[in-house]
Amino acid sequence: MRYVYPVVSRRAGGLSLGVNLNPNAACNWRCVYCQVPGLSRGVGPAIDLARLGQELDRMLAAVLDGDFLERAVPAPYRRLADVAFSGDGEPTSSPDFDAAVALVLDRLGARALLGRISVVVITNGSFVRKPRVAAALARLAAADGEVWFKLDAGTREEIARTNGVPLDPDTHVRRLLHAAARCRTWVQTCLFARDGAPPNPAALDRYVALLERALARGAALAGVHLYTLARPSRQPEAERLTALGVADLEPIAARLRALGLVVRVSV
Repeated sequence: MRYVYPVVSRRAGGLSLGVNLNPNAACNWRCVYCQVPGLSRGVGPAIDLARLGQELDRMLAAVLDGDFLERAVPAPYRRLADVAFSGDGEPTSSPDFDAAVALVLDRLGARALLGRISVVVITNGSFVRKPRVAAALARLAAADGEVWFKLDAGTREEIARTNGVPLDPDTHVRRLLHAAARCRTWVQTCLFARDGAPPNPAALDRYVALLERALARGAALAGVHLYTLARPSRQPEAERLTALGVADLEPIAARLRALGLVVRVSV
């Protein structure tokens, strides 16, 4: 399979069928916790849509008509939870992103799965204001899909340190507002210890303040996925990073809930 892959997702609570529109392992960000080996700077390539459709059909048949769940998935997760555009780079950077979303929705509709499972775009948000991406978000919203929008830090310096991009936080908030106005949107935040030290309180203050600003500007968010490392990073910083525990994440979640946000914590 070049484009479609199965993964047990703790956040989705079941089997997720991933759609990888970046088989070239290229991304315009370089997050220090990224699990992609050989990650390079760049964007997604043109997609062989016919092959994507064939692979998705085969995977759906294995899960829904065959014994894949019993053979390959631990008992607590033996359900098809979602189809997620999430692969080896930023999915919305592919020139065929809109067409790929339309194809996936069509295949799921043919099996009467729309409304029964989620369709998710996991994105760093950097392309959401492009017309072809906005069109895809409109399709997604019409199918009751979701955007999971990356926001790990609250200042330019902390974003550069974690995500490897020189990004103004207020620019990113505008992107978040754009996405949330078009499709149900969750913020996804990965927190971890670096060199044995958890995120410092001042950094967390700035992160919480940025989300508070987004809400004050009218961001209608579904909530926040607050999570930590599940698999080893494949980036040069890997040995410096360790996962946090529930006891580390819950106080941060409580601060976000105090803003009126729904927060789901995953470890």
